[in-house]
Amino acid sequence: MRFPASLSLLALVLQEARQASLPEKERRRREEQPQAAGDSNAVLLPGDYALSLDNYDEVIDLGSYQELTDYGDQAPEAKGTSLAPPNGISSTQSTVAPRTPSSNATVTRPAMLGLPVSPTSHSLPTCLVCVCLGSSVYCDDADLESIPCLPQTTAYLYARFNSIRRIRARDFKGLTKLKKIDLSSNFISTIDDDALYLLPALQALILPENRLTALPRLPTGIEVLDVRLNRLQSSGIQPGAFRALEKLQFLYLADNLLDSIPGPLPLSLRSLHLQNNRIETMQKDTFCDPEEHKHTRRQLEDIRLDSNPINLSLFSSAYFCLPRLPIGRFS
Repeated sequence: MRFPASLSLLALVLQEARQASLPEKERRRREEQPQAAGDSNAVLLPGDYALSLDNYDEVIDLGSYQELTDYGDQAPEAKGTSLAPPNGISSTQSTVAPRTPSSNATVTRPAMLGLPVSPTSHSLPTCLVCVCLGSSVYCDDADLESIPCLPQTTAYLYARFNSIRRIRARDFKGLTKLKKIDLSSNFISTIDDDALYLLPALQALILPENRLTALPRLPTGIEVLDVRLNRLQSSGIQPGAFRALEKLQFLYLADNLLDSIPGPLPLSLRSLHLQNNRIETMQKDTFCDPEEHKHTRRQLEDIRLDSNPINLSLFSSAYFCLPRLPIGRFS
């Protein structure tokens, strides 16, 4: 009877020793397994491991989670290497350096249609500040304070709605193909006397809404002169300034400070606008030659003198050579 008792005691000692040698977590699992099996919230994993809210952190190690990097519109560079981060770089660090725009970056645009480019007050070539299309240069509303250095092939210049204050003699030097200049709505108060006179191809000079008080010498080939809405005075127009302009057809001097009609006027003139000035009188030969008494101005059909203090009925002898009477006050 003592031998069976000894065997039972030995089996009990071996069982206790085996349980003592198991890891603490394994012993706890075996002890809690019956309870977890009856728990509806527990999930059995391979190896009969019961997953519940109490041991969720033991299965998934959130410490090794790496946040996704936002690359914006720049795709990350793909390399055929291991997914593990390189040595010396933490798994929580982004391996892509952030993009920082360069402070010296400049936007460049090629000169259009092969026109040469020249520096301007913006420290950029003209055809980057302006738009160059063929022989036309468009510089409207470009914050210009002076005439840009234009390509030699320029025939048409549009630089409206800027802050240009002066036209210098060198601004158009050598531009022998320049036909039209439109500088409307600037702050031009001065034009050097030789700035325009040496432009052989110039046909149209458009300068309304500026601050001019005087006119410079004009090229003889000009056909259209528009100086409306300035501060032009009669003393600012040299006597005989329009006599040599044998191709002049349209002369717009409205909304200025003129107190007389400038003359003599060329026979080529078709339209003369002088409304909204301070004109009070005119000469008998302003339009007609009093000695010849014949119709010498059949082309001059548009004369506007309205909104002036002059009474046109007092100068009837000045109109007999005109196809139509001027527009204005006759009483």
